[in-house]
Amino acid sequence: MNISQFGRYGLLFAIILSHSFQVNLAEETWTVWRKEQQRLQVRDPSQMRQVAAPLTPRPPTLSDLQADLPTRQLPLNEAINIALANSEVVRFLTGVTASTSGRTIYDVAITNARIDQERAAFDPQLQANNSWNRTEDPIAVFDPLDPTQAIIGGGRNDRYGFDFGLSQKNLLGGTSALALRSNSNRFQPGTFPLNPSDRTATEFSYTQPLLSGAGIAANQVPIVLARIDTERSFFQYKDSVQQLVQGVIEAYWSLVFAKTDLWAREQQVQQVTFAFERAQARVDADDANIGDLAQTEVALENFRASLLVSQANVLQRQAALMNILGLPPFEAVRMIPTTPMMDEPVEIDWNAINEMGQRQRPDIIELKLVLDADRQRLLLAKNQARPKLEGVALYRWNGLEGEVPAGNRIRSGDGQFNDWALGVNFSVPLGLRRDRALLRAQQLILRRDQENLEQGLHQMQHLLAVSLRNLDQYYAQYERFQAVRRAARVNLDAQRERYRTGSLNFIVVLQAIVDWGNAVSSEAQSLAQYNTGLAVLELQTGAILESHGIVFFEERFASIGPLGRLGPDHCYPYARRPSDSISQYPSSDQPSEEYFNLVDPIKRDGDAESESERTEGPRKHDLEEKVEFEQIDGQQGPMTDEEIDALLPEIQSSRSFSDWLKQAFRR
Repeated sequence: MNISQFGRYGLLFAIILSHSFQVNLAEETWTVWRKEQQRLQVRDPSQMRQVAAPLTPRPPTLSDLQADLPTRQLPLNEAINIALANSEVVRFLTGVTASTSGRTIYDVAITNARIDQERAAFDPQLQANNSWNRTEDPIAVFDPLDPTQAIIGGGRNDRYGFDFGLSQKNLLGGTSALALRSNSNRFQPGTFPLNPSDRTATEFSYTQPLLSGAGIAANQVPIVLARIDTERSFFQYKDSVQQLVQGVIEAYWSLVFAKTDLWAREQQVQQVTFAFERAQARVDADDANIGDLAQTEVALENFRASLLVSQANVLQRQAALMNILGLPPFEAVRMIPTTPMMDEPVEIDWNAINEMGQRQRPDIIELKLVLDADRQRLLLAKNQARPKLEGVALYRWNGLEGEVPAGNRIRSGDGQFNDWALGVNFSVPLGLRRDRALLRAQQLILRRDQENLEQGLHQMQHLLAVSLRNLDQYYAQYERFQAVRRAARVNLDAQRERYRTGSLNFIVVLQAIVDWGNAVSSEAQSLAQYNTGLAVLELQTGAILESHGIVFFEERFASIGPLGRLGPDHCYPYARRPSDSISQYPSSDQPSEEYFNLVDPIKRDGDAESESERTEGPRKHDLEEKVEFEQIDGQQGPMTDEEIDALLPEIQSSRSFSDWLKQAFRR
């Protein structure tokens, strides 16, 4: 090949390297010669990964309420279980929608893998190196036949080297190592004492830190920190699940209140519609002026506007409940809440909930774990703020073997040639400025986090106090609004009757309608707030999962084991899922709002059960009153005390919060 041909082939090879050889690697065009990034490159969304969005029908709106959908009952227990079953990504309630907490069922397992990552520092390290080398060095020597000339010659050495090493670090900080070395050389041309020759060495060494880096506790710090991080991840995840359960309860009761409020607004519209039609008839009969009709029409339109707001609120609350349950916005089957609200007071032991809070609350537990981690880091910082002092020991067995010019092989005797070494190595940065600064910082961090724990307990007590005051306020408001509703009903009946006779202006009836509707809505709202407040108190004590019988179970999956791809897979943590809740709440066959005695106020007392009887609760009995009991058919002789007790209505009594939790904890 001449020089011109070599130049052409070289130019062609350079063009191929710079332009035509490309490989697609991770959405990046790869060339052998990489160009500079001289412009911005942003892919069009159509070039990115496409994900199929769920196809669902149009959700209900005010203009399309979809009232003809089939319905099914939704007890609160089932709602909580649906949310837990769809909690791969944990959600929490934010007003009229639900947002992601950023926590998933996989977080704890992901963090748990770090423990093995830190343990790997103490795993044996195996190393094996093989190398084949050929060395040919040209040399120039004088020509023995002509001293004015030189001869270029040289020798060749074919060499094979093998290095094997096994080392391991122990919990004391020391490192033991075993090394095997073998070098084989073959020389030519020429005659050598051993050709080929094999040199071998077996070496054992141990290095032990005596100050910095020494000690079991200091060397275990990374593993302990990884375990603490796993526990922190679990309690952060548990905290998000607690908020999920409390959010489901709040969304559930908010929907019940919204539906009760909607019923009250519908009744107001019906009542004012009746008044408007009556005013229209009176105007037609010249028995009233146009001003009375205009007044009732304005009131009717205002109530219709309020009804639209209530309808929209029901839709929003339904959507919020569907969102936090992990269901799509469209309901193929309309879910109807059927769990009645709790309407009896709960006695709360202040000291008991404080003790429970400091023991159960995930945020307090996390602050305790932060302190544990700080103490571990302080221990490590104290260890590292020392000079480096290491003891070193080494022992080596050397060997030589090869072929002599006569053709036979010889070798050195076992243990004939040995090396050993003992030493102490010392090094220290003068002043230890960096390590001392790290130690001071860690001491201050520990003190800071101790104060954070105290502040966490302080904040916990105030949150518990707020929950305690709110519960007392909500229940007192509920009792007061019950009385307001009874009075508003009596007032509405009286004013409506006077309006029928024409002895009263409509504005008074209008105010009575407003008062009655607001009383019904306020009663439902206060009881919904009370039931939500009970869930909030459970959340603040950190016992809401335990009170609902919710536990976590571990899912596992198969992954590559210690023997690698050629060995069997091993099982490792995969996810931490919550279980279903126990049936804590009573079930029912009617919508939850029906427990507010939603009786049409236009009906007469004979058409429906008296509202006062339903709202006032069981009648109180005079203990001095003489009571006569009817004889049951087939009853022989007087009734026993047990038979009499069975006929008497059960008197409700308040329960203590601790008794309530004990009953809830029972699976």
